[in-house]
Amino acid sequence: MANTKLLLIEDVEGLGRSGDIVAVRPGFARNFLLPQQMALLADKSALRMQARLQEERRKKAIHDKKEADELAIQIEGKVLTKIVKVDHDGHMYGSVSAVDVVHLFEEQANLSVEKRCLQLKHALKETGVFPLQVKLKEDVTASFTLKIVPEGSEEASAGETEKK
Repeated sequence: MANTKLLLIEDVEGLGRSGDIVAVRPGFARNFLLPQQMALLADKSALRMQARLQEERRKKAIHDKKEADELAIQIEGKVLTKIVKVDHDGHMYGSVSAVDVVHLFEEQANLSVEKRCLQLKHALKETGVFPLQVKLKEDVTASFTLKIVPEGSEEASAGETEKK
């Protein structure tokens, strides 16, 4: 089966940026990219539009990089603490997911981070200290530390007194 050539109107993660000509499977084009209005068939009129889209993309990239750099400075080196319930053997009930980390950023650091930006392959299911990364727009990354402490420990009670 031949690939369909499309001009991307919007950035599509894992595929390309707006203004790029990409070759995709016909089903992906027909069922996702074209109905979502993320791409156009790469005909002569679409190719004339390509230069304008690439120029807009360059301007947007400069703006996005500046914003991402500012957010990365705020995130870099942060230490977030999540207090969890554990059983008598020290095993966690449940886990800490990317959504939980996003909520921690909002509560403890007053920062808005998107879930898809977190470099968390799977939910964390044990207590401890975890160095994590956030991948922001324009490939800007920032590192932070997540402490998962059991409820009732000295660290958890110290964290509670700091909040008050």
